[in-house]
Amino acid sequence: MDIKSDIFKYGKALFSTKGFKKTNIKEITQAAGIGAGTFYNYYASKEQLFLEIYIQENENLKKGLIESIDLDQEPVKVMNQLIMRNLEAVQTNPILKEWYSRDFYKELEQYYRNEGSKNIDSFRYFYMDLFRNWKAQGKIREDIDEDLLPGFFDSLVYIDTHKDEIGIQYFPRIIQYLTEFIMQGLTNHPK
Repeated sequence: MDIKSDIFKYGKALFSTKGFKKTNIKEITQAAGIGAGTFYNYYASKEQLFLEIYIQENENLKKGLIESIDLDQEPVKVMNQLIMRNLEAVQTNPILKEWYSRDFYKELEQYYRNEGSKNIDSFRYFYMDLFRNWKAQGKIREDIDEDLLPGFFDSLVYIDTHKDEIGIQYFPRIIQYLTEFIMQGLTNHPK
């Protein structure tokens, strides 16, 4: 019996049905058939367990997105589809939806500021490769220095992790528009 896997599995099931706030450690440990002390041997808190589950769900989403999109389309269309499908998935996945939950998103954001860079690196590398390929194919403006390309992706991540300061009521539309504006700016050659 893999206790950590059981805690993860039952925690995920409970968070998916009840949400983060309404799920407690006692329910998780009862479902897993362990005591609370055993839970704390594997996770320091309910938040830590949830964040581990969230990261796995987010990684699975990103992998699925990458596999589901025709990357040979025009860059604006590719990025629009990536953003739209991401937003749709977040709205339909109760774990991922917590990113926009007023009860918990600040903790998720803080975690990502502290730890998240290692978890979003694979998706960041995907974007960077995509941008470099588009640049090599002449789909991105020649006057945009390749060293600037990571900054466009990083700025969207930064903005998303500061949605409270900007106004959470505007999300996710802000990200949709900013992605569209950035991609149009990167691909439209100045006259």
